[in-house]
Amino acid sequence: MARPREFDQTEVAQAIRRQFVATGFASTSISHLTMATGLGKGSLYGAFGDKEQMFRRTFNAYCEEVFDDILEQLDGPDETALARLSAYADIIVADSSAEKNPHGCFLAKTTAELAAIDPEIAQRALDTFRALDEQIAESIVQAQRAGDIDATADPRSLALLFLAAMRGIESMGKSGMTTEELQSIATAAIGALTGASGPRHNLSDRVWKRRRL
Repeated sequence: MARPREFDQTEVAQAIRRQFVATGFASTSISHLTMATGLGKGSLYGAFGDKEQMFRRTFNAYCEEVFDDILEQLDGPDETALARLSAYADIIVADSSAEKNPHGCFLAKTTAELAAIDPEIAQRALDTFRALDEQIAESIVQAQRAGDIDATADPRSLALLFLAAMRGIESMGKSGMTTEELQSIATAAIGALTGASGPRHNLSDRVWKRRRL
């Protein structure tokens, strides 16, 4: 009879993620992972596969969570679509400061490190960015129906601009840019959606749940 594993796989998976987020793929050794998880190499391999399998599993799970987060955060009626986009931008700012998130966005880091040499990673990243873009575009269409964004504007172009601004905030936050500077980017992004004439709603009464690192 096989001996049952005496560890929580969810907790170990989180430890593996924290290590990969901190040091990326190439700079993470099996020794780093055994130290981070407290498990021996055999136990790690038996439960999660080799280093490459661990990384792909971690990256795929992260991409899924990023998409689940935006689905949750942008869900709602037409009348509050612009407010939800604004609140989402505020969350990106809050999560992107070097103090709170010194290692930056795992999706962005992995894309920069591996996309040029790993077609599977490149495709997974592209699929994730496109899925995020589609959700943002849907919210922009909602805001257009509500009269908060010009109905003649191309929602896809605005969504790509907004997504690029959010990704930029995440990257620049890692460099040490202040929260005030990052917030100015978010404000400009919302202004670009509304032509700088639409209201910037306050959704402080709604609690957003974040699972990302």
